[in-house]
Amino acid sequence: MATTRTAHTVWDGNLLEGSGVVSFDSSGIGRQPVTWASRAQDANGRTSPEELIAAAHSSCFSMALSHGLTGAGTPPTKLETKADVTFQPGEGITGIHLTVVGTVPGIDNDAFVAAAEGAKKNCPVSQALAGTTITLDAKLA
Repeated sequence: MATTRTAHTVWDGNLLEGSGVVSFDSSGIGRQPVTWASRAQDANGRTSPEELIAAAHSSCFSMALSHGLTGAGTPPTKLETKADVTFQPGEGITGIHLTVVGTVPGIDNDAFVAAAEGAKKNCPVSQALAGTTITLDAKLA
């Protein structure tokens, strides 16, 4: 069964001086302020589209890696995934770097890295972002 998740943003004003609020409608987890400055300079307590993409990518990748490891008979105890999404004003998103450290009994580092590469390739968010360069560092804890 397909699922659809919804968020919406209300933006007031022009790009450089305006501001918006992103609402997470499906989950009801709240609302987050967003501005051009929080995107192109310092966050200062506000989010950005790139931070939202980083959250989506790190969680999707973790789920894909957990699924792949479990399917191979080596379920993880813990996966810590960080996604760094780089935004360059005037160019857009120029890259995403995933870093994962895993605690996985019964697997060596080479097998873990191979599983992580598979998850990077196959997670739905990675596939949706296929037009962006995605790099990965993976290691066991």
